[in-house]
Amino acid sequence: MDLGLRGRTAFVAAASRGLGRAIAEALAAEGVRVAVCARTDGIRAAADEIAQQHGVETLGVVADVTVPADVTRAIDETLARFAAIDILVTNAGGPPAGPFESHTPEAWQRATALTLDSVVNLCRAVLPGMKARQWGRILNVTSIAVKQPVDGLILSNSLRAAVTGFARTLANEVAPHGITVNNLLPGYTRTERLVELAEGIAKTKDGSVASAYAAWEQQIPMGRVGEPHEFAALAAFLASERASYITAQNVAVDGGWIRGLL
Repeated sequence: MDLGLRGRTAFVAAASRGLGRAIAEALAAEGVRVAVCARTDGIRAAADEIAQQHGVETLGVVADVTVPADVTRAIDETLARFAAIDILVTNAGGPPAGPFESHTPEAWQRATALTLDSVVNLCRAVLPGMKARQWGRILNVTSIAVKQPVDGLILSNSLRAAVTGFARTLANEVAPHGITVNNLLPGYTRTERLVELAEGIAKTKDGSVASAYAAWEQQIPMGRVGEPHEFAALAAFLASERASYITAQNVAVDGGWIRGLL
């Protein structure tokens, strides 16, 4: 299927590894110019690797999405290089795990900057251009936790739900301008974040990383964790011309983990 994306430009946050990297590669495979950001210099190497593999122009920008000035600079550098941003993928590492009483007020502030404020600031930076061109795609990487909270992830459960409310409202506001806003809900997927969660469970429950994976796999009807490229395929489709009438949705890629009807 031709997704109609060749020649478009995307900005993908937190794309040095994991889900962000997989999304950047999936878009590049469709002929999209890709700007990627992350907090470390390794993002430049990641951008070069994507360019070599897929034959598209890329840009790697060192930026911390929790810092508003970094967000502005990263978007400005992308616009200076590519002139437009057609597709925005908001993404960031998950906030720390733990029960409510383990998190200080400062931890809540840091988590808010990471999970909610970064989305708001990135959207604010790209929307004027999208509205001027009457075309745009905003994809927010959130979590299955917005439909079925995950024990021990109170920061993520709370703040990703806030992103859902923001995105649902924004979708209505920008729909008349040809802009769609959708949330992608990864389930248990084989990334560095999942390894961290497994190690945390192993320490607190006197188990092992293997037993943590086994417990997750028992909860998933497909009997396995997902792979990043399976999640990225959804992102490429929702960014495409083919998905022009799909907006304000929360779409899970979870192997059937969510038990709810909606």
